[in-house]
This record gives sequence, C-alpha cells and structure tokens, in this order.
Amino acid sequence: MTRKTFLWIVRGVALAILIAVLAPRVIDFFTQPAKEQTMIGYSADTVTATVDSIIEEGIITLGDVDQPYQIVAITVTDGANAGNRFAIDYGTRQIRTDMIPLGVGDKIMVTLSRLPDGSVSAHFTDFYRGRSLLFLFFTFIAFSILVSGWKGVRSIIGIGLSLVVIVIIILPGIQQGQDPLLTSILGSFFFVSYSLYIIYGWNMKTHAAVIGSLLVLVITGLLAYFFVNQTRLTGYGDENMFYISQMTQNTLNVRHLLLAGIMIGTLGVLDDLVISQSSAVFELYRNNPGQDFRKLYRSAMNIGQDHIAATVNTLVLAYAGAALPMLLLFSVGGVDYGMAINLEFIAEEVVRTLVGSLGLFASVPITTALAAMIAVKYRDFGKFKTYLGALNE
Repeated sequence: MTRKTFLWIVRGVALAILIAVLAPRVIDFFTQPAKEQTMIGYSADTVTATVDSIIEEGIITLGDVDQPYQIVAITVTDGANAGNRFAIDYGTRQIRTDMIPLGVGDKIMVTLSRLPDGSVSAHFTDFYRGRSLLFLFFTFIAFSILVSGWKGVRSIIGIGLSLVVIVIIILPGIQQGQDPLLTSILGSFFFVSYSLYIIYGWNMKTHAAVIGSLLVLVITGLLAYFFVNQTRLTGYGDENMFYISQMTQNTLNVRHLLLAGIMIGTLGVLDDLVISQSSAVFELYRNNPGQDFRKLYRSAMNIGQDHIAATVNTLVLAYAGAALPMLLLFSVGGVDYGMAINLEFIAEEVVRTLVGSLGLFASVPITTALAAMIAVKYRDFGKFKTYLGALNE
C-alpha cells in the first residue's frame, strides 16, 4: 500500500468517525422540541425597525446637561407589528453619554409597549449590529484565505468544527447532567485533534502536537482543580451563574463549570503553541539531520522560550484589557487592591489567567521533547513510516 493510498484511507476513516460522533448530536439539536425563548438583554417585545425619516432634531437640556436629540419616523420590520410605523424620540428622556445620531435607513432595535387605551407605542432600545458583525466575519474569512491560502480555508473549517463541538457536544452534555470538566476535556481534545489534522495534515509534526495537547489538557485540568479548591472558589463569581443555577434547578456542578471554562480558555492559545513548537523542531531537524536529541531539544527550546513569553504576555494583557473598566473603577474609587483581589469574581480571573499560563508553560517543553524524540527516532520506524506519515509536510 502506498503512502498516498493510506492517507486517503485515513481521511475516510476520520471523516466517518466525525460523522458518527456528530451526526446524532446534530440530529438531536435540530429535531428537539422548540424551547420557550428567554430574552437576554432585551425584553420579549423588542423588535427590529428601520429609520424612515428625521422628523425633528436639536439640543435639549436635561438637568445641567445639554445634549442633542432626535425624533424619527420608523417602520417595524419583524414581529406581529411588522410594517407598522411609529414616531420615536431619541435623547429626550435621559442623559446619554453614547449619543450617536440616527440616520435615514439605519436599522435599530425598538421596544413596543401597549398602553392602557389599547394603542401601541415604541421607544429606542439599541442599535442593530447584525449586518456589521456579518461584514466583519466575511472580511475575516477573506483575509484568512488571502494570507494563508489553502491552510486558511482549513483553519476556517477548524473554527467551524470548534463551534460545533462547543454548541452540539459540550453544552448539551453539560445540560444533560454530564460532568462539565470531563465533558470539556474530552470535547476539547476531540476538537484539537480534528482541527490540527484538518489544517496541518497526517504527519509526525501533527502527531506530536496532538499528543502534547492531550497531556497539557490533563495537566491544566489537574492544576485548575487543585487551585480552584485551594482558593475556595465556588463558581458563583459570575452573577450569570445564579441565573443558570435557577434555570437548571441547581443540578449543575457550578464549580466544575468554572474548571471547564478555564480549560476551554486555555485551549484557544494551546493549539497555536503546540503546533508552532512541533513545527520548529522538525524544521530544525530537517536543516541539520545529524543532531541528537539533546541538541535538537535545546535549539527548539530557545525558540519556545521566546514564544511562551510573548504568548503569556498577550494572554495577561487580553484579560487586563477585558477587565479595564473594572480596574479603572477600582483606581477611581481608591479601592484597596489587597482586599479587592479576595473578591471571588476577581480571584476567578486571577486563577483563570495563572492556571492557563501554567498549562501553556508546560506545553512547550512537553511538545518539544515529544517532537525531538520522534524526529531523531523516525529513521528507525521502518515500515511504520508509511502509516504515520512524513516528518513535516
């Protein structure tokens, strides 16, 4: 059997496994009885509308603040009142620090209210962002393909697979009472394995990255479990967890859900580190096939140390950027940081960041050692080379 034939067989088997695992979940997802929708952030009477014309605009004084206002004519575009026209005021009832003027043709969100006399009124709720987000998404796809070519296409498929795994495997599994931590570890490894093989192919570089990912996921899970218990975190640092607990009638293991969140958050950077480090090892070996394990490991670790330092710095800054409003609030309010760090919602973020970083630290030496060992021993694999793939394709 030639290598090309074997690779086609591997792809077929992998596709069959993927279909076998996902098909029942997909069928259940789309055939399950419709649930009563719960509005998050908006009321059930919030609908989309289009601005037809500007009736009036100017400056209004609210308290000690002068701000612009508008009265606009709109047409509701969905719901029971689709096609009905209303006049709404924007900026006349409350002080708005986010006063962005409306224009003709803008799509917005409005909330409809039924008055005691039976008539319906509408008021501005929010801007509609769907079209802009969709445009951004397609721009992302275009640039990904333009810059990365065929690998960009495969990376987009990997992103789609990750969303499928989270929405159709991990979330339903947790809702059905399965342990969130175990479900997330298995789902995460499933995602990492398939996404790496889809993007980088069946070769030794990918094998080393996948095995390294599995080991690091286990290590990160154990570290997360240990430090969540050490810091006595309950999982209720996020106020949304109270809401989720009520909806699931307190059957959900909230602490394990926190652990699952740490795992998935780490996964977002982990696949980049393991494949980059594995690729570096095999590239170094290809340029100098005579080097032994120790020399190859040291050379690759020099690259890995720089990579991990930059990645962890990026991770910390990403968390700090997301928490910037809260940090500013603490700074303005003169909060004692020694006391503030004890708050559970802050302690959760500290544990999330540091445990995730520890997992990333572990990924570099583990993947480097695996890849270096495979590289120097590859010549001894004999006939198994046909089935394991090339060193680096």
